[in-house]
Amino acid sequence: MFRRLALLLLLFSLIHLPLQAADLSAEERLRALEKAVEGLQQRNAELEREVSNLKRQKSSTTALNPEKRSKFLPDSKSDVEKTETTEEKKPIYVVPAGAEFKLALGGLLQTQYEGGDVSAFEGRFGSAAIDDRFRLRRMRINVTGDFAEKFEFKLEGEFAQSDTAITVRNAMGATIASNSTRTSFGGLDLFVNWHQYPEFQVKVGQWKAPFGFEQISPDPKLLTPERSQVTSGLTPERQIGVQIWGKPFSNVFPDHKDWLTYYAGIFNGDGRNITVNDNNEYMYVGRLELQPLQTKIFDQDATLKLGVNALSSQDAAGTVLSPAGSVRVNSDGSLSTFTAPSAAERTAYGLDAYFHLGPFDLMAEYLSENFEARPANGVPPLFNDFTADGYYVQAGYYVIPKKLQLVAKYESFNPGQVANDNLSSITGGLNYYIHGDDIKIMAHYIHTWSDFREANPALGSDEFDEFILRLQVMY
Repeated sequence: MFRRLALLLLLFSLIHLPLQAADLSAEERLRALEKAVEGLQQRNAELEREVSNLKRQKSSTTALNPEKRSKFLPDSKSDVEKTETTEEKKPIYVVPAGAEFKLALGGLLQTQYEGGDVSAFEGRFGSAAIDDRFRLRRMRINVTGDFAEKFEFKLEGEFAQSDTAITVRNAMGATIASNSTRTSFGGLDLFVNWHQYPEFQVKVGQWKAPFGFEQISPDPKLLTPERSQVTSGLTPERQIGVQIWGKPFSNVFPDHKDWLTYYAGIFNGDGRNITVNDNNEYMYVGRLELQPLQTKIFDQDATLKLGVNALSSQDAAGTVLSPAGSVRVNSDGSLSTFTAPSAAERTAYGLDAYFHLGPFDLMAEYLSENFEARPANGVPPLFNDFTADGYYVQAGYYVIPKKLQLVAKYESFNPGQVANDNLSSITGGLNYYIHGDDIKIMAHYIHTWSDFREANPALGSDEFDEFILRLQVMY
């Protein structure tokens, strides 16, 4: 385009040159023509620089504000330039849908190595033995919140569990097919709690029924990697229902609000994430916690807590009566869950105590549960009544304050099925708190012995050893 313009100007000059300088010689006209061409070339170079600067400014503006951009799409005939209009991206905001005052996202990861006689302390030996393994013990994510009208809620899910298990055993009691070892996702704590009055609160949804001190203690704060077998075997774990609870002295004696805490709940009684009731009856659970001592002894913080709880439930045939643990004694002395072959009734109670003094912690608990068969709908009882019970004593001591903790535990569990079926264990280990319970490492050794296998030496070894190494991260 600029070359055409220069040519036209040159012709125009050639036409008017004779008029303006008719009397000039040929040599003078040639010099004038060369000067005119030189000026046109200079002007042409200036115009090209201006166009180049304009292009750079346009490219820079498009990069800063990409409202429009060009791209070349391959075509069978030719490359066709197409313009695509893209709106500027807006920032993403996550806001609560309701009138929450507080909304928090959190979670828990527990991954561990288990070697030796894995889970022997739970009665997993013989036909039920488990090999050495790496294990994703817990992987949770939760949302908690506090919103208008004095309501709080918690929604928590678990990636490392299976709520639905199908197990097939042969005549000898050995497992020949099972899907209970899959890692899947399921609901844990799913509840809403109304706390307008600290003395009288109402909770609905799914959570741990208030039975058993060790069971209702938060998983991340346990001093041992696993709960004792009596806790797993005799506590109802998470249930769906409604509960009233509170601290009666919250307003009367605010500095001693923990003197007394009560819980009273009604639940379906057939486990977590099960929305049907196995019959028209319910599980009734109650617990009282006393804290008669909270002071200083030898300039150290000192606390004493006492607890008592009770449970009553009527269950239909087919209900798993020990969903979180094992009470049934197999022919090789190993334990498994107990499913009622006919209608049953359960009554249970427990006592517990906890003492804290500076770097020292001591706790003990006793649990007992009676399983009774009862006639229902003309079907006679199909199993013999039995009582299972057990206890544990546990101590912890900080060798390095708030960092390195020594832990020792003794436990004993009596399934009550046959003579000499006691299962006992001793646990010893170290807990290293990198950042409190948020990041900690646990290394524990568990020695277990079976009275049943000792009385029946033909079954094989009656003593078992396991090592557990765990990394815990809360976020």
